[in-house]
Amino acid sequence: MFEYLRGRITELSPAQAVVECMGVGYAVHISLQTFSALREGEEFKVFVHPIYREDSQQLFGFSNKTERHVFRLLLSVSGIGSNTARLILSSMPATEVLSNIADGNVESFKAVKGVGAKTAQRLIVDLRDKGTLTFDDNLSSVGNPSITRDALDTLLVLGYNKALAEKAVSKALRENPELDLEGLIKQTLKTL
Repeated sequence: MFEYLRGRITELSPAQAVVECMGVGYAVHISLQTFSALREGEEFKVFVHPIYREDSQQLFGFSNKTERHVFRLLLSVSGIGSNTARLILSSMPATEVLSNIADGNVESFKAVKGVGAKTAQRLIVDLRDKGTLTFDDNLSSVGNPSITRDALDTLLVLGYNKALAEKAVSKALRENPELDLEGLIKQTLKTL
């Protein structure tokens, strides 16, 4: 429903930020990684993930789409709720989470409060099996993560196979990391 909030940060603590948008202040739960990227009194774009329950509505905010994507991946694992996912992202950057999953590093997740050995193992097995790490792990360091994600999403909507689309996007970005979204899609379509 919500993609992002753009507004002034009126209050900021390590666990929560208040983003004022057109006179309305939204309380957004954040990780320490996002906390370090925000500045009180300045305007920011905060990517959000809403969670609705019958007794509450919560917004979780992230400084970039990659961190939000990893948060959503973590939520898909049985036994990991929103607060545990936020603690994991507070303990390590999103790219490190992906790297630890790819490497099968159970100990890095066991070090997070609330994550035991079984949950850490399940996290690695579930996310490794989903095949969701390829894109973010390989492409997050190349080009603009927002543009690469949008290009991949466009190719998937057009019906291309995810693995082939990821390889084509990766190749196009290696050849020309400065491509904008339109150029990246055009270049990728030439190789598909």
